[in-house]
Amino acid sequence: MLEDYKKGIMQRIFSGNLRFKDAPGQPYPDWEVRKLGEVASFKVTNSFSRENLNYESGEVKNIHYGDIHTKFKTILDLKKETVPFVNPEISISRISGENYCQVGDLILADASEDLNDVGKCIELVNLNGFILLAGLHTILIRPLNDIFFSGYLGYLFASKIIRLQIQKEAQGSKVSGISPLRLKNISIPIPSLHEQEKIAEFLSAIDAKIAAIQTQLNKTLEWKKGLLQGMFC
Repeated sequence: MLEDYKKGIMQRIFSGNLRFKDAPGQPYPDWEVRKLGEVASFKVTNSFSRENLNYESGEVKNIHYGDIHTKFKTILDLKKETVPFVNPEISISRISGENYCQVGDLILADASEDLNDVGKCIELVNLNGFILLAGLHTILIRPLNDIFFSGYLGYLFASKIIRLQIQKEAQGSKVSGISPLRLKNISIPIPSLHEQEKIAEFLSAIDAKIAAIQTQLNKTLEWKKGLLQGMFC
């Protein structure tokens, strides 16, 4: 229920039908709309496979596109999520520091057999002191400084208004793919920074509520499982 509520609210927010107001109750300025290629740059990613990654040890972490599809939440905090390391024997010397992930970057999965999943995206909000790379079948997008509030773009790219644009730009038959060149054509609504902050905090609060309910549900299921086992031992 809350997931459906969130989807509906996101549609209303990012289409401009639901607007926030400032503290005195006045509306924020009208939104600007610009192409993604005007407000962000695209960085180089690597092609490390699963065989090049591990969860035990290393100095550098790496985002695999499969984890974007199946594991990671929209807003990625390395303090809260488990991200694999690049195997120690794999050299990253050819990767420029400019292409290391930074807080505020977006990482998109550039391909999927399901058109609905192509371009699925995460925003990085905390690297937790690690060097992080964007890996196989990903696109690394770096927004211009001082234009976007933390979390806004992550939620925006999960919204229907952006998802439909990405699906329109995607190419391929059996496997759909999106390229940086075509992503540059995506139209990005840009509210004021203060309104972006309210949007990001509001949607983050919904996510926190969803997570709390899921945690409670898991505990209830475990309690029920233990109760049944005790009854029939």
